Amino acid sequence: MILAIVIVVIVVLLVLFGISGFNKLRKADIGAQEALGGIDVQLTRRADLIPNLVETVKGYAAHESGVFEAVTQARAGLAAAAKGDDVQAKAAADQALSQALVRVNAVAEAYPDLKANQQFLDLQAQLKDTEDKISFARTYYNDAVATLNKIVVTVPTMFFAGMANVKTRTFYEAPAGQDVAPSVNFGTPTSPPAPQAPAAPPAPPTA
Repeated sequence: MILAIVIVVIVVLLVLFGISGFNKLRKADIGAQEALGGIDVQLTRRADLIPNLVETVKGYAAHESGVFEAVTQARAGLAAAAKGDDVQAKAAADQALSQALVRVNAVAEAYPDLKANQQFLDLQAQLKDTEDKISFARTYYNDAVATLNKIVVTVPTMFFAGMANVKTRTFYEAPAGQDVAPSVNFGTPTSPPAPQAPAAPPAPPTA
């Protein structure tokens, strides 16, 4: 009788232990997924700002069609990546849009009147705010992934990972060369170099 009770107690403890490990894994995985969703929200917001930015700059440099096509394509890629679960694709699309915005930046610098355009100034502020939020969301996600990955590969919770259908996740690595968000601050363009003075005419021949 005592032996049977001991066996029942052990079985109950094992079941409770298994449920605890299962729930811990699922909770960590859901936390990481929600954190990734936070990145998606900000990437989508960033992509949504691009059409207005392009139209605003077009008003001053409509002939730069190649630049606008590139940023439009990069924007479409970012919007598509934000809807998926491929973290590396999101980072790559984010980088592509950042590079395209640098090209828009270079074009816009030639038009100082843009600084007086209120719509442009508003977009500039919103893009900067979104960049800050993407950086924060990326950090939050990576912290959640670090916690999840540690649980998945350590004893005893690793034994329940298969049962919980939970795997390690990929970190959202900042795009190469993008530790600092690309500037969208279109300042006063550099003045062109002053023309050189014409060469002095040759002296007339002496008699």
